[in-house]
Amino acid sequence: MVLLHQTRLYKALTPQDWELASQLGHTQTVLDETDGYVHLSDRGQIEETLRLYYSGIENVQLLEFVMEQMSGRLVWETSRGGAAFPHLYDKLSLSEISRQWCLKTDVQGCPIMPADIDAPC
Repeated sequence: MVLLHQTRLYKALTPQDWELASQLGHTQTVLDETDGYVHLSDRGQIEETLRLYYSGIENVQLLEFVMEQMSGRLVWETSRGGAAFPHLYDKLSLSEISRQWCLKTDVQGCPIMPADIDAPC
């Protein structure tokens, strides 16, 4: 089956969270554990998520997933500013990563989006 449309979802991890995820084979952050689901962002949300929560952090890992190929229960729920954000009520397996980037920061310390993020996966 050929998918004509793929929804890309993103998970940002600090270097420490990436190190733990690499050991476990899935992401596990304090925020996700506290809230009971994995916080994800779609393409229109990820830049703001990076700016709000990852400014000042070097080498943030940005993970991309194709929603239609993900396992687990994914629910779009109202969050920041009334927007619907994807929340995964399961483990986010590293085996499902479609692409990954290690982000540099600009002079203000904000992670810089990868130039090829909008290229086809």
